[in-house]
Amino acid sequence: MLRLCARLSLLPALFVGALLLSPASALKVEPVVAGGILYTVATVNPATDRLQLHWLNPTTQVPYATFAQLRARLRKEGRTLGFATNSGIYAPGLKPLGLHVEQGRTLVPLNMARSGGNFALLPNGVFWVKGARAGVTETRRYATLNVQPTFATQSGPLLLQGGKVHPEFNRGSTSFKLRSGVGVCQDGQVRFAVSAGPVNFYSFAVFFRDTLGCPDALYLDGSISAYATGDRSTQLADFAGIWSVSR
Repeated sequence: MLRLCARLSLLPALFVGALLLSPASALKVEPVVAGGILYTVATVNPATDRLQLHWLNPTTQVPYATFAQLRARLRKEGRTLGFATNSGIYAPGLKPLGLHVEQGRTLVPLNMARSGGNFALLPNGVFWVKGARAGVTETRRYATLNVQPTFATQSGPLLLQGGKVHPEFNRGSTSFKLRSGVGVCQDGQVRFAVSAGPVNFYSFAVFFRDTLGCPDALYLDGSISAYATGDRSTQLADFAGIWSVSR
């Protein structure tokens, strides 16, 4: 039976335990420990939470780049940031390397590259949101579907596909890095996870499957990964895309 690891409410206050934006919001941001690794996990209900993807500031047409800039923009619109994290892998110039969809508009097309770093460690995939639904879909399969998402990001590699760990992942791998990812889970919730310390791909994938209950999950990025809550940010490098939950 897949299960969500017990919440660690006694950890230092720098973590936000069970953060709720409003009575109608399902957003929770909490610390979870598995396999000796501490993760920050944000649980989002796409049916009730305002989950959105951002890249270019509509006023300046340049990337937001930082959580602080996005937070300021949301504040001008009368909204409050509850959670934010980096989107998928990006190219020089803070441009998403793969598919990037905002408000139903495709700003960067699907990337079918078969070589070039983690992004092209096939199979890779797309995390998409459409109304009250979300999914993680392998790239080639996504290309054959007519998803027409409201928001979407492409990255790679896929961590999990139907509960199966990526075939190239090795339990004994010595490639340990801070990592972030997103999963769509058995309960219909979306879960973003950012590790607090180095973890290999295999352990990260198993964490999504066995601890968070997500049969489908996508790697977002590595050492630059970060998150923000209402009063905290761990960001040290600029981003292209940023996922946010706000009210």
